[in-house]
Amino acid sequence: MMKLAALAALMGSAAAFAPAQTGKATTALNAFESELGAQPPLGFFDPLGLLDDADQERFDRLRYVEIKHGRIAQLAFLGNIITRAGVHLPG
Repeated sequence: MMKLAALAALMGSAAAFAPAQTGKATTALNAFESELGAQPPLGFFDPLGLLDDADQERFDRLRYVEIKHGRIAQLAFLGNIITRAGVHLPG
């Protein structure tokens, strides 16, 4: 009985490491599938649906704002690192 329980436990744990069967992910929005950054398996990823009824101008505006905020965040992080390293501006 103990051997049977050990065998069942081993079989169950081996199944945890087997690759899962996944289907191809699709998106309902195909208007921006050819844009830079749309990569398989997700394609164009818009989980909040911000671009459901958007045109190219709205897409370009949101991409510009995302890049701008990313650059500001990078500068803020760099300022934090420099300040923690002990470098302070005079004044």
